[in-house]
Amino acid sequence: MWKQTLVLSSLLLFTACVDKAANNTESDKEVVAMAKPTLNLEQAKTILELPVGCIVQEYPNKLGQTIGSADDLKTPKELRPIFYGCFDWHSSVHGYWSIIRLLKEFPELDSDGAIRNTLEEHITKENVATELAFFHDENNLNFERTYGWAWLFILQKELLSWTEDAHAQKWAENLNPLVEELVGKYNTYLPKLTFPIRTGTHNNTAFGLSLSLDYARSVANKEFEQLIITHAKRMFEGDIECPLSYEPSGHDFLSPCLEEALLMSKVLEKDAYATWISKFLPQLNDVDFDLTPAEVSDRSDGHLVHLDGLNFSRATCLNGIAKKLGNATHLENLAVKHLEHSLNNISNDHYMGSHWLGTFALYALDSVRE
Repeated sequence: MWKQTLVLSSLLLFTACVDKAANNTESDKEVVAMAKPTLNLEQAKTILELPVGCIVQEYPNKLGQTIGSADDLKTPKELRPIFYGCFDWHSSVHGYWSIIRLLKEFPELDSDGAIRNTLEEHITKENVATELAFFHDENNLNFERTYGWAWLFILQKELLSWTEDAHAQKWAENLNPLVEELVGKYNTYLPKLTFPIRTGTHNNTAFGLSLSLDYARSVANKEFEQLIITHAKRMFEGDIECPLSYEPSGHDFLSPCLEEALLMSKVLEKDAYATWISKFLPQLNDVDFDLTPAEVSDRSDGHLVHLDGLNFSRATCLNGIAKKLGNATHLENLAVKHLEHSLNNISNDHYMGSHWLGTFALYALDSVRE
């Protein structure tokens, strides 16, 4: 009996050691944190130049509207007197977010007030009314659902948090009718969204919910917050074994697996999230887990250049996931690797990348500092 017990004990000890080696968690292997890139004045100036130029650049333009009659054939600026630039509506919206975000931290970048004057001319009650009318058009009720909606919420969040700036507060007040319209559309849309959209581009449900949840919490809109949490759990809480190895598709700028993992990190409590991630993406717990940054073959191609954006959005997700899990330096290092891989590609050489990539770089840089 004693020998049987000894053999059993030895077997259990051996099995535990094998399991421990297989898991190879942070506690088993020291991971040295990589130096994290910082948002300095020079980098901020480089990023700021992109949206400052594009929010007033009307063409080329992808309107994305449904034409109901000949009367709808208007110029981008006539249809959308605020968000007419940056190639498309959503890019214009997050271009404004980038500007506000950077001017809050680096006011010296607008020492002559020229950028502020442009914002003052654009974000008026009259212009918001025209923008709002477009969303009331029966042919465009679902316009920019939900990607553009979510970015407008983030823009509003940034403005409202700039409490010491009277102009920012006025702009937020002017935008509020449009923001409330889109919150209402979300309330109508989510209950009838039977299945989530798991694409790597604009329609990704998890991405839209993640940004929208940040906004709801920032303004203490408990009803909107609970709506998002309820439907995020309904659509995603039972998911397992996300096929990360199938990513990316040829022109993804979002990772379906990582965007879902980031959203659920904001929805679930820490212990519940650790359990969920061990079923959804168990490889993230392995300190040897690796993910190769995507390579762009042609930055003048509006779709192929998406992959630079993918590197930035992966970095944002990995940082958020690491923060929730705790003790996940290996994921933070992967975020740094992805961010640095594409950071030097931010330039105004090609409009197909410059009109939007700066925002994703800025959002990723912010995630490093959170």
